Amino acid sequence: MRREQADLVIIGGGPAGLAAAVAAYDSGVRDLLVLERDSHPGGILQQCIHNGFGLHRFQKELTGPEYAWEYEKMAAERNIAIRCGSMVLHVSPEKVITVVSREGVTQIQARAVILAMGCRERSRGALNIPGTRPAGIFSAGTAQKYVNCMGYLPGREVVILGSGDIGLIMARRMTLEGAKVKAVCELMPYSGGLARNIQQCLKDFDIPLKLSHTVTAIHGKERLTGVTVSQVDEKRRPIPGTEEEISCDTLLLSVGLIPENELSKEAGIRLDPVTGGAVVDEKRQTSCPGIFACGNVLHVHDLVDFVSEEAALAGESAAAYIAGKVSSDNVLELVPDGKIRYTVPQRIAHRQGNVRVYFRVDNVYRKAEVRVTCDGETILAIKRPVVKPGEMESLTLTKEQLEKCRGSRLEFSLV
Repeated sequence: MRREQADLVIIGGGPAGLAAAVAAYDSGVRDLLVLERDSHPGGILQQCIHNGFGLHRFQKELTGPEYAWEYEKMAAERNIAIRCGSMVLHVSPEKVITVVSREGVTQIQARAVILAMGCRERSRGALNIPGTRPAGIFSAGTAQKYVNCMGYLPGREVVILGSGDIGLIMARRMTLEGAKVKAVCELMPYSGGLARNIQQCLKDFDIPLKLSHTVTAIHGKERLTGVTVSQVDEKRRPIPGTEEEISCDTLLLSVGLIPENELSKEAGIRLDPVTGGAVVDEKRQTSCPGIFACGNVLHVHDLVDFVSEEAALAGESAAAYIAGKVSSDNVLELVPDGKIRYTVPQRIAHRQGNVRVYFRVDNVYRKAEVRVTCDGETILAIKRPVVKPGEMESLTLTKEQLEKCRGSRLEFSLV
């Protein structure tokens, strides 16, 4: 077994890992290494050939591969080492990373680690849909890779379960490739995707969206022949008598993303049960000092531009940690009220500047007001015309507002 040392190791060479590497380098770290298990950096962006990326980060519209290429060029200009085909097997609390590649097994002792492993799709097995197990059932991301990277069309008659952004984009993509998308079914009474994707991917192509509907049966033996779709009540239970059978040869599942935190668990990092990612402070440092997290491994983002923004913060924070410049003040715990499902960060440990807090709500609320209180005193109140679960929200707490907090809790509520 080979043994190495590095100041900073970044696990994952997708948009988060690349942005973190560039920011860490620009903050003074020279001995850094990016580990990527795929054959090429870029992560999920390599199969996202549609446009809409980069509007916030680069002020121009790019496709996924073009966005990834911007960061690959930045990394190449800085001679940042990226090892592709390298699978990380274990991360210890002492920041010892075990990685396997064609060269064998290597252990790397790092001074700081950034977790940027991204997320994976929830599969049919997590849904407990009754029926047979025929060919023709794919996660939306798998179908996207087949079509965009490999040139295969998964099927001709398609039903999509779930209205997440990948499912919406694949509804458009399958239509453009000549398939017939018969319906997009969503369990909730609202869409889980961005409003622009609802318009551009469904309405523009006259694809029906069935809200409060789910797939309750799968038909077919060797190949999928159809699905049964039922309406659900307010408790998300199928309503008897509302069954509708739709013939199709393909079912795409867009039913949620799960942050890839198996390595985080092995390192003993505390996880948030709502996000599925690590509990972090505003510097994106986890409960293990010197280990940081960013991107979709921390919480699922709507836009890759926000992933890059968060990753840059993690890279700068890791550089400060290596330089010994990170100090902790009195910790503030951020406590959501339930209508606000979670916040990222979950705690504030360094009241040294403004803090941007990301959050999601549990339902659609109109004419809403987000209040931040400490010891019963409101320090910030922001009105929003509408907030939706499918669109991540954010607000900024100033240094002056944080200095007013004498307690140990910041409560976030929606009224």
